[in-house]
Amino acid sequence: MVSPPHEAMHRIFQHDPGLFSRVSRFLGVDIPTPVKATALPTDLTETNPVERRVDTLLRLETADQGPFLLAVEAQGKKHPDKPASWAYYTAYLWTKYRLPTALLVVCQDHSTARWAQQPVTCGPPQLPTLTLQPLVAGPHNMPVITDPEEARADLVLASLAAITHAAEPDVDAILKALSTALRDAPVDIAKPLVEFTAQGLAKRPAKNLWRNLVAVDLSFYKSYLAEEVRDEVRAQVRNEVRDEVRDEVRDEVRDEARAESRAEDILFILEQRGLDISEGVRSRVTNCTDPELLRRWLARAVTAPKAEEVFEDV
Repeated sequence: MVSPPHEAMHRIFQHDPGLFSRVSRFLGVDIPTPVKATALPTDLTETNPVERRVDTLLRLETADQGPFLLAVEAQGKKHPDKPASWAYYTAYLWTKYRLPTALLVVCQDHSTARWAQQPVTCGPPQLPTLTLQPLVAGPHNMPVITDPEEARADLVLASLAAITHAAEPDVDAILKALSTALRDAPVDIAKPLVEFTAQGLAKRPAKNLWRNLVAVDLSFYKSYLAEEVRDEVRAQVRNEVRDEVRDEVRDEVRDEARAESRAEDILFILEQRGLDISEGVRSRVTNCTDPELLRRWLARAVTAPKAEEVFEDV
């Protein structure tokens, strides 16, 4: 079962095929900006029952170098079978379309990125025969875009930067810059990038920050993500109000119980001392709800020569 980060890491290239040429400069190669891009079927299954699918497949056409294929693979962790699958993908696509084929692997952690970018050969050391050299985009080479102006200049690249740095300390600053940049973007541009970013962050801690930024900074934006955050905020406010009311009621009940107990103690002490307790004294004591005032009356009830003198220090 594919995960949201897996989908975000390759589908963002479907959303903006020109992103690959802008990303290529961070990978040490120079890929011309395509003048045309076509999404191709990702099913690489042959007549045998083994099913093989590449994550994203694009046919990019450039003005100077002609067309080529770009296979984009999202890789969340090391997998010993993947290099052989990648070699199959590129060889099959080259054979089927008769076009130069490039492979881009997108990762979210340094360890997987180092593993993915190692050359793989299918022959013995002295006879390499076929060598696979993937291009790898990950936290080791994707830009850390923390300036809203830089993010605004290329919103899709900024989203990819957030996705590839999802587990890095810089991701919070990247998300804040991206959300600021998206404030001025049309909704049809902002919407897919909000969703790609949310998918790429998955269940990482940064997801909560992004959800809050979407709810606040992009308050105009209507989506399941924004509505989900707003519903949670409303629920949290309701819970806080309920808790506050409950605490107030509890405090009031406790104070009333304490006042009632002290009033009974005052009257009990006066009765035990044999003092005459008028209705006025009894009413004043029992109707008082101030625990601190009753505490002072209780202290005087021990020594006051008359019941009425319990109140004289007030």
